[in-house]
Amino acid sequence: MQNVTTISEVRQILHEVRRSGKSIGCVPTMGALHEGHLSLIEVAVEQSDFVVVTIFVNPTQFAPHEDLSKYPRPLERDLKLCTEAGASLVFHPSAEEMYAKDSQISVTVGSLADCWEGASRPDHFDGVATVVTKLFNVVQPDLAFFGAKDYQQQSIIRAMCRDLDIPVKIVTCPTIREESGLALSSRNVYLSDQEREIAVHISQALLRARERYADAEWSLEQLRKTLRQELNETGGLELDYATIVDPTTLEEVLEKQNTMVALIAARVGTTRLIDNMELSLKS
Repeated sequence: MQNVTTISEVRQILHEVRRSGKSIGCVPTMGALHEGHLSLIEVAVEQSDFVVVTIFVNPTQFAPHEDLSKYPRPLERDLKLCTEAGASLVFHPSAEEMYAKDSQISVTVGSLADCWEGASRPDHFDGVATVVTKLFNVVQPDLAFFGAKDYQQQSIIRAMCRDLDIPVKIVTCPTIREESGLALSSRNVYLSDQEREIAVHISQALLRARERYADAEWSLEQLRKTLRQELNETGGLELDYATIVDPTTLEEVLEKQNTMVALIAARVGTTRLIDNMELSLKS
């Protein structure tokens, strides 16, 4: 596996890869890799010839009060995991490599970023869209792989590629969970044992919502109300939002559709967690 830190190195290596006719897959990450990230790399290895993993803790998607300085950066461990998962190249640039001091231009996301995570974290998705665009410009992959746990993020990136004519196929892979049901996240390391037990209520509430969704006796209004009530009654958990939305527009709707998505964000202790689950009338 090749390990590079500069844009020029990546471009030189990938120029030769493209000349040889190989397809390129990209797995953008912020490091602190877990089984969820590794599952993305493994799918990328299956679906493309040459896999690039990017590791970059992007400062433009963090608000001033958020945990940029505390975000875990176990680079040596991450490189070892990438090698074991079958990555061909890891690109881990510095902030100075990715952003010029006089950088002026960024990507602005529309209404898809105004709700849910965007409402709680203003400008977050502008930062995500900007860095992913830059990484796509550097790597120029055929496919890029994202996890379903960050549902709004992958929806925005999918729309961004469509609207900006970026020729990258976005592949969304299933959320990987612990045996308890807790969705894997780099931020789970901040949870105490007691907080992990509380956090499991998020996935449990989603599972109950999925079961009820296919039941005609449960209206969408009842489902939303019950989902919020169950989480608000969970001691030690501070709910940000819990809702059911259209999978494309991310808007709340009044009537059930064949497929919708339940979204949850909550704080357990000082750790903010997100999760989601697809709901289907065919369940």
